[in-house]
Formats: sequence, structure tokens, C-alpha cells
Amino acid sequence: MTASTGTLRDAIRETLRSEMKRDETIVLVGEDIGSLGGVFGVTEGLQSEFGTERVIDLEAGEEASIGLAIGLAAAGMRPVVEVPFGDFLFGAFDAIVAEMARVRYRSAGAARCPLVLRAAVGGGVRGGSHHSASPEAHLAHTPGLKVVAPSSPRDAADLLAAAIRDDDPVVFLEPKILYGMRGGTDDGARAAIGRARVLREGRHVTIVTYGGMVPATLDAADRLGADGIEAEVVDLRTLAPLDEDTILESVKKTGRLVVVNEAPSACGLAAEVAALVAERAIYSLEAPVARVTGFDTPVPYSREDEYRPGPERIAAAVTEVVRAG
Repeated sequence: MTASTGTLRDAIRETLRSEMKRDETIVLVGEDIGSLGGVFGVTEGLQSEFGTERVIDLEAGEEASIGLAIGLAAAGMRPVVEVPFGDFLFGAFDAIVAEMARVRYRSAGAARCPLVLRAAVGGGVRGGSHHSASPEAHLAHTPGLKVVAPSSPRDAADLLAAAIRDDDPVVFLEPKILYGMRGGTDDGARAAIGRARVLREGRHVTIVTYGGMVPATLDAADRLGADGIEAEVVDLRTLAPLDEDTILESVKKTGRLVVVNEAPSACGLAAEVAALVAERAIYSLEAPVARVTGFDTPVPYSREDEYRPGPERIAAAVTEVVRAG
């Protein structure tokens, strides 16, 4: 099984397996990651293969898991922490923001923290208000953290391997709605941290998105194409640091921008991308920038499909931007 033929879940598991075989300093840490294989089955079989000293199944919460991982990293290990739901990161923010992210800065570069923090994020599985968060803006706002969000099995494999080998902390956000995804756009090039990718070429409008919103955005682009609107779709893949050049190059070509993310609108990644374009490419714009996002509320259980941007809402926003120019 390879990342290109299996699911996104399989790609993550097989990357963990291959990296652990390659480097004995890699250890996995988290709740229920042993015999259960994690809440979403990502680590299934790894404890029986590598043992309890390298797949450490904790009963404690996220702050304890991340605290242990910071210590392991300081001791020369390369820990990978699993957090079952992105919402649970909030209970460990002191460890993430005040400790994990600042190791290199506080040591004036003398120390490193090669730690990967994996978290399942977003809606799509009826998790309700405590199991459906998209916390990427909180994380991308924190100096010292790299934040990635794959949207396909191939990208998940490439980006996770790169994250594990990085000497600084990387937060690896896994859209839970995509765990069963197979295939996806694959141009043969390996994904790298800090590099976005143009998934679809277009000339009328740029749509910037990432993670769990990529399939809905590509669906919207197909619908728009039937109406004569050629949308260029850019998958950020890395949220911190942003690949500013790819975004700006696309907007300068199309003259219009729509940004799509599942998280709430206020102070989100869509706002950051819009601000970047306003600062560095405003004279290229032929119409106002539009954001298509979740709403500024917790994710509702019963109306989740309305909360998460779908192809219809994305296509409607794009059509309005194109007609306004």
C-alpha cells in the first residue's frame, strides 16, 4: 500500500511506520493510541509493531502528553503527539504557546524542539460544538510554530515526513472528514512545508483554500466552469509560514480573490490572506475580495451542513466577485 493508493488515514499511518523504522528516536505519544489505534484508527497496529516504549499510550490529558513530548524532544527524541480532536488543544495552550513554540527563541537558538503535534480538526462527522473546531488561526498566530493542513493522501504523507524531520515544532492538522479520502490531485511533485500548490489553473478568479475545504472548492470550480467562469484554485497546504508568492502571483494573473475556510470568519486565515493581497497586490484587484467561511459561532450539531461552506455557497460568492469586476 502506498500513499497514492490508500486513504489519507492510511497515508499518515504508513508514514509514521516508515519514519519510525528509519529513525529510532521517533516516538508516538497520546491517549488511546495503543491497542485502540487512536480515536480515528490512525495508529492502529503501531504499538504491537514497535512496542510500548515507542508508542506511549497515556491516560492523562493533552497538556500532560505535550509536556512529556517537550521533555522527550529536549532529551534528543523526535516525538509525535496525537490529539484526538483539535478542540482539546485549547486545554494545553500554555504548553503549546508558552513552551513548545518558544524553545528556540528562549535558548537563543541553542536548543531545538523537533516535535510534531497531530490533531484531527473540522466538522463533517457530527461531532458537535466540542469536537469540530478548526483552531488553525490560534496556532498560525503563534511565533515559533509551523502549521500544515494536508488535503490529500499524497500531501499528508509528504508533509508528515517533512514535519517529523524538521527541527522545530510543527502542528499537523488532519481534516477528519478526509480520513477516508482516496486519490486527489497529484502532479508528481513532493509537497514541502511552506509551499502552496495550484490545483486548478484559471484566468477569471483565484480561490485560495486548504484542508477539508479543498474538495468542496474544486466541486464549486467545476460548476463555475460549466457557466464559463475559469477559477484558479490554490491549496495553501502550509498555513504558517504562508506561501505568499504563489498567492500573489495567482491574484495578479486573475485580478480577483475569494478565500475559503471552514473556521469562523473573524481573524481567520481568510482574513490574513485578504490582508496580504490588500497590502501587496491591491492594484491588481478588479473587484472586492470575498471570504466564504464558517460563522462566528460554535459548530452546531444539527445544522453543521449549513455552517460548513459547501460548493453552492462558494460558487455563489465567486460568481458575485466575477460579476462585480
